[in-house]
Amino acid sequence: MTVTATSGTSPLAGMAGAASTSVGSTGMDKDTFLKLLVAQMKYQDPQAPTDSSALVSQTATYSQVEALQKLTEQNSTMLAMQRASSAGALVGKTATYVGEDGLAATGQVTSVILGNDTTDATAVIGGKTIAVGRITAFSA
Repeated sequence: MTVTATSGTSPLAGMAGAASTSVGSTGMDKDTFLKLLVAQMKYQDPQAPTDSSALVSQTATYSQVEALQKLTEQNSTMLAMQRASSAGALVGKTATYVGEDGLAATGQVTSVILGNDTTDATAVIGGKTIAVGRITAFSA
């Protein structure tokens, strides 16, 4: 079985960092949230300090944002590993794919080439590189 990475490193290298550190579409991450919390505490009125329950609520929200970020990173890593494993399992199988001419073609997968994020994995079938997404069926 041959599985190679186009970047010249391990097929899984750099995939752990593929997760975005931002939350939602706002572009705010946990560091931004913490800076806002510190600024709020720094500039609060000493005569009317922030309610302690509000501070506890904001701290809990910060913890939730941090936990969600870690979960997102772990899920991205697991997905990348699953894709690499699935692509590697094609080696030695007979695959049917849609050729450049739009017609179905069949051949044996001799190797799989993984890109940096494994979304652009290609299979080598009969000396041709075929995008894994173009494979319609495979058998042992």
